[in-house]
Amino acid sequence: MNFTAQQLENILEEHQNFFYSRKTRSANFRLEQLDKLKNSIKKYEKEVIKALYNDLRKSEFEAYTTEIGLVYDNISYMKKNLEKWMEPMQVKTPLALMPSKSFIVNDPYGTVLIIAPFNYPFQLVMEPLLGAICGGNCAIIKPSESTPYTAEVIKKIIEETFDPGYIRVLEGEKEETSLLIHAPFDFIFFTGSVKVGKIVMKAASERLTPIALELGGKSPVIVDHTANLEVAAKRIIWGKLVNSGQTCIAPDYVLVEESVKEKFVDLLKQSIHQFYGENIQNSVDLGRIVNAAQFDRLKKILDEEKDHIIFGGSTDKDDLYIEPTLLDGVSFSSPSMEDEIFGPILPIISYNNLPAIIRQIRTLPKPLAAYMFSEHERAQNYFLEEFSFGGGCINDTITHAGNAFLPFGGVGNSGVHAYHGKASFTLFTHQKSIIKKNTKLPIDLVFPPYKNKVKLVRSLLK
Repeated sequence: MNFTAQQLENILEEHQNFFYSRKTRSANFRLEQLDKLKNSIKKYEKEVIKALYNDLRKSEFEAYTTEIGLVYDNISYMKKNLEKWMEPMQVKTPLALMPSKSFIVNDPYGTVLIIAPFNYPFQLVMEPLLGAICGGNCAIIKPSESTPYTAEVIKKIIEETFDPGYIRVLEGEKEETSLLIHAPFDFIFFTGSVKVGKIVMKAASERLTPIALELGGKSPVIVDHTANLEVAAKRIIWGKLVNSGQTCIAPDYVLVEESVKEKFVDLLKQSIHQFYGENIQNSVDLGRIVNAAQFDRLKKILDEEKDHIIFGGSTDKDDLYIEPTLLDGVSFSSPSMEDEIFGPILPIISYNNLPAIIRQIRTLPKPLAAYMFSEHERAQNYFLEEFSFGGGCINDTITHAGNAFLPFGGVGNSGVHAYHGKASFTLFTHQKSIIKKNTKLPIDLVFPPYKNKVKLVRSLLK
């Protein structure tokens, strides 16, 4: 054990004392912490890039664009807008409640717990941390044990930057995580699998701790006959193979209209070679699977679907390499369609009728993302209106997650609540509703006795 229950209790007491010192309340303090964090990340940027390579074989380009650069960008955005977000928001007051003012105060929760996954082990620690800081909270971070190099750099950054009573890193595996999720935090932010998310939610419910769950699911891509197939193929392969498919919003499977399927599949194959060359394993731009357990899970899918492989399928366990693989002839009951793939395997299913295929995928758990490639506006609108999912793109994949102006989160089985940008500030604060009454003009309408007051009340409340 990296820490005991008693040690965790002492740490939480220390955080509570820091929070009630009111240091986190001012805008100046929060802005200063954002600056300090950005400066520390810049100081250790090369170490972060090296750690991401060691943990996931991420290229420098991918490490910067999908992990570090996004954090820099969001810090800049939050710094620009934080003071405005913090201002109490005045709202209208009904005539019956006059004379008074009504407003909403964004109140910090206290100490929040952030549990991060392995797939984007730096960004998915820092993004929720930005929300916690902007909201005026203290935080305890639990990085993924599956990415130890990145966890080590994160710990170094946090310990060098912040008071341990304000923000702290606690490491561990299953036993430590269990202690954390059952502890009296004021808010829990979890990113990970649906299975573990349910465990976290159950633990939080014991104390009625507010919680945000960023989960996943099988995110579909629909390609109809009007789509620009060359563009669609490139953008789908890119979105699928970023981080070697270990992305919670990666295209999980493709639904392509039958009339264009053959041409589209050829373009998918061409795109893979165009991006990663003829000897794909030697490409410096394709990452690796995080560990042997995840490799074995993906290898099992390939073994079960061996008769449906039309491209790729080779593996190298010593290198944790899974070749980008296309599957054809699969059905919704195939092994590859049972759970989120979370790897470089792409099942392809053909369809002939858009409403029918939408009805089919509506029977599945609501995914974190969905995508459609079409030049037909009515088809695009039908997709958006008839299918429920967390967020997504028309004629692109995964880029919606990089827009700080868009809330990012799931619905139903794919998550609870959203964050990024202003949504992060809102998520990590309680919207406290206040009415401030005037005492110089007393209104006795609501006080007994009520004789002869009903008519007046009816005229006000109607």
